[in-house]
Amino acid sequence: MLEDFHFTRPEWLMALLPLSLIAWRWVRQRSGALSWQRAIDPELLQVMLSHPPSGTRRTLAVMVTLGVLCFCLALAGPAWQRLPQPVEQRNDGLIILYDLSLSMLAQDVKPSRVDRARQKITDILRTREEGLTALVAYAGDAHAVVPLTDDVATIENLLGALGPEMMPVPGSNPDHALQLAHELFANGNLQQGRILIVTDGIDNINSVSRHRNAAFPISILGIGTQDGGPIPLDKLRQPGRYLLSQEGNQIVALLDHQRLRDVANLTYGHYEPAQLSDNDFLSALQTPLPGEDDTLEVERDFDTWYDQGHWLVLLLVPVLLMAFRRGSLLTLGPVASPLLATLLLLSTAATTSPQVHAAAPVTEPGLLSRVWESLWYNTDQRAHRALRYGEPERAVTLFEDPQWRATANYRSGEYPTALQEFAQDTSVTGQYNQGNSLARLGDYEQALAQYNQVLALDPSHEDARYNKELIERLLQEQQDAEAQENDSEQDQANNEESDEQQDQQQQDQEQSDQSQQDQSEEEQEQQEQTEQQEQQQQDGEAQQAQAEQEEMTRDEKQEALEQWIRRVPDDPGGLLKRKFTHETKQRLRRGEYENRQGEKIW
Repeated sequence: MLEDFHFTRPEWLMALLPLSLIAWRWVRQRSGALSWQRAIDPELLQVMLSHPPSGTRRTLAVMVTLGVLCFCLALAGPAWQRLPQPVEQRNDGLIILYDLSLSMLAQDVKPSRVDRARQKITDILRTREEGLTALVAYAGDAHAVVPLTDDVATIENLLGALGPEMMPVPGSNPDHALQLAHELFANGNLQQGRILIVTDGIDNINSVSRHRNAAFPISILGIGTQDGGPIPLDKLRQPGRYLLSQEGNQIVALLDHQRLRDVANLTYGHYEPAQLSDNDFLSALQTPLPGEDDTLEVERDFDTWYDQGHWLVLLLVPVLLMAFRRGSLLTLGPVASPLLATLLLLSTAATTSPQVHAAAPVTEPGLLSRVWESLWYNTDQRAHRALRYGEPERAVTLFEDPQWRATANYRSGEYPTALQEFAQDTSVTGQYNQGNSLARLGDYEQALAQYNQVLALDPSHEDARYNKELIERLLQEQQDAEAQENDSEQDQANNEESDEQQDQQQQDQEQSDQSQQDQSEEEQEQQEQTEQQEQQQQDGEAQQAQAEQEEMTRDEKQEALEQWIRRVPDDPGGLLKRKFTHETKQRLRRGEYENRQGEKIW
């Protein structure tokens, strides 16, 4: 109990400071009265002063002091016991429809419409304190990115991987997105909810108005400007080119405010153009819902601290009883009387609420956040939060699940440990993660074999195929570099052999010259020494140049290696793209798509 003892509202302890000042002032007044007692005869002072004997005042003072102390401690909320509490949240469902048509690539708003829409959705998610939220991406068809959930952080993490270039079917079809939104509401057992379309235009008003329902109002957040802008194809691997019409004219995507406003009014919603502040989506989401104050009980419990402060309030009962005596408040004087009156009033309020309600946990990481979150989250939940806020080293110490611990080790750069833990997972994902760990460790041959094994189990695994091709190119470059280095060594050996032959010829020539010329032995020795010194100097310069060349080659190889490693992807974009493509193929097999010839692809 002593280990868990703490105050749930420690800020109330600060009230002891002003109360101490009031008590000090009351003592000063009390000391003034005692000075009169030293100067006046007791019989005469008893007639002149109206207060009761000093013993009564002293008893009341002690009781008021203890009462104030107990009162402040009670409001501070002493607690040392946890109680399970059922979780309830507002029955407030929101589904965001994210337009990823080609027109969202226009750059009439900076940096682009799709980037501005992503920023707005991020702001919306960060203001969602309760309720369920879902995200649907649509272009020519729609796909559920995340179903209704209260974990908005997951939606925010996946949001950055979305873009028009990953949508399987071009176009803009909000009708299919709205059908999918109503399916998500039905799966979440919600009878009402809000829908927000983040788009730059709706071509067919009937595709949205046919879904009008007062229980599911459809609001629209407009992205773009009325002047519009051309549609660049840079993200579609066509840099410097713009989308053209069949006649060869450049297409300019416009934003029609009035059209979007009419659509929102028809569907019981609001329309707002995107702004820099949060007022746009706050206004768009102010659509009323029937039974909006209803709450939904979540199928889980959480522990809350049981406030034991109401027991301290019982110690105020003697003070309350004495306060009913005639003149009790007046005997304490003009300073302590208001204090006791306030104490009596607040103590009544304190006794009516003995249990503290759960407060929302802080969301920013830090020392205080860690202490606070330990009261509300279990070990795995705290580990997930640490991993989300970029603290993988701390997440490693918290995770109990071996695969999540392996992920945390991978994020923190502990690749050998991560490899050992990933090896415990025999699934395709586990083997793929083993390949990534081997690549980070520089064991490219084993990593290549691991990727081949993943592709043998799942030939459609695009990330494994991409990493495999990346490693193969890296190994090929290494082999080319080694071959070039071997050729350089061979050339150096040939040069050395040529130098030896040249030295031998020079020595023969010198001997021939010696036989032909009559020179002294001292001159011949001096000439040989000079030539040897020159040859040694040349050899030293050649070796130094060769060493510098080898060092430059090693630096270039290391830099190329680091660049290749940085290109290994670890974002969810590939997974989402495969998911969207698979869903589109399934719908095509079922014949769900109608003849859409003549529709705009942007």
